[in-house]
Amino acid sequence: MVWITNDRPEFAIQSLVEQIVTSGQLSRREHVKLTSTILADYKITDEDRRHISRVLDYVQIGRLRLVD
Repeated sequence: MVWITNDRPEFAIQSLVEQIVTSGQLSRREHVKLTSTILADYKITDEDRRHISRVLDYVQIGRLRLVD
């Protein structure tokens, strides 16, 4: 059974994205956190969705490195 909550994510997406972009690395845990947020939380703002999409795009083009 899937539970959908109306609460915002427990973490600040914008600050997490800034930290990831600054470091140039995305951990597997951060990746799971961001992808699960964008897939499960239909109440996130468009701005938060854009921040997460930017990180995932950076991984695809090689601007960010995915680390363990």
